[in-house]
Amino acid sequence: IAVEVQGTPNSVTQMTDFSQGKFDIAMTAVDNIVAYVEGQGEAPIGPQGDLMAVMGSDSSFLSLVASPSIAAIEDLKGKTVSVDAATTGYAFVLYEILRRHGLDKDRGDYEIARAGGMVQRWNALREGRHAATLLSAPYNIVAQNAGFTELVKATDVVGPYQGNVAAVRRPWAEKNRDKVNAYIRAYRRAITWLYEPNNRNEAMAILQRHPPQMTPEMAEASYRE
Repeated sequence: IAVEVQGTPNSVTQMTDFSQGKFDIAMTAVDNIVAYVEGQGEAPIGPQGDLMAVMGSDSSFLSLVASPSIAAIEDLKGKTVSVDAATTGYAFVLYEILRRHGLDKDRGDYEIARAGGMVQRWNALREGRHAATLLSAPYNIVAQNAGFTELVKATDVVGPYQGNVAAVRRPWAEKNRDKVNAYIRAYRRAITWLYEPNNRNEAMAILQRHPPQMTPEMAEASYRE
């Protein structure tokens, strides 16, 4: 198969376009699939019973990152934290981390802002519009190098967590079983390639060609993570 990668700015756009068949496979948070199947997604597209996850990927390497003035999670009381969408995806991880540190969303201990995907949330945090957000590698490393504080890694608080998955629409998958299997095989081979020490330098060179502000030092830190 030939894979064409299409970026999406946030999960609402991603799930809306996905439901309309604008792409075949969505690399997304498993929470999005659960929410949209159940009709609880943030986009007004109704229940999407044909969506399903066919491959687990990773825990999303989530870290709670805050502005330099925030020294502890408890300091986020009365502050604004940003999410992609408020009712799907990693928002629930963020709420649980804060809850376990005494901050209750339903009690109004903090404000929630919908800021979009990873790049948009990092930009909002960097510009001082919000006090904290969840970032994945390499953006948590980019943030730390810019003087921001990594308060905690999500898996240290909530434990093992299914983050990214490959999702498909059931009718398409039934007609394209060979393509789905080929995608999964290729993805696994790519992950195996990344873990081979001999590929380290090439992997870091690939990484440096993509995210903005990616220095060799940050690529090294990302590779270790």
